[in-house]
Amino acid sequence: MEEGTYESLGYCGDTGDYTARQWDTREDCEVRQILDRIADKWSLLAIALLAGRTMRFTELRREIDGISQRMLTRTLRHLERDGLVRRTVYPVVPPRVDYELTPLGAGLHHTIQALVSWTESHQREIASARDAYDRAEAAALV
Repeated sequence: MEEGTYESLGYCGDTGDYTARQWDTREDCEVRQILDRIADKWSLLAIALLAGRTMRFTELRREIDGISQRMLTRTLRHLERDGLVRRTVYPVVPPRVDYELTPLGAGLHHTIQALVSWTESHQREIASARDAYDRAEAAALV
């Protein structure tokens, strides 16, 4: 094997130093796949809703505005596969299925909370920057 080549096809960068190379665009990059999964809007909402409590599928669907049954099912299956959500099926009629965050999912939720806090703290600055950009773009068109 060539020097610097890793056996794992999904290896796409050293995670010791933070660089954009960790977000390699190759399809087989595991870091990129995980970021794509957890950063989509449905996953973020599901993780936020499941933080600290167990919910049934119908509760989640009711709480996540605009999500289809199919998309919620896919999202929960992906989160379960990644070890972020635990699905518990109870042998009753009608079937009862509960979803909750795993310890791994709860850790991710803390990270998401930090991002939301940053966004809330800087939303005025971002709005000002957007306004300045839009004014400059409009002036350039004249």
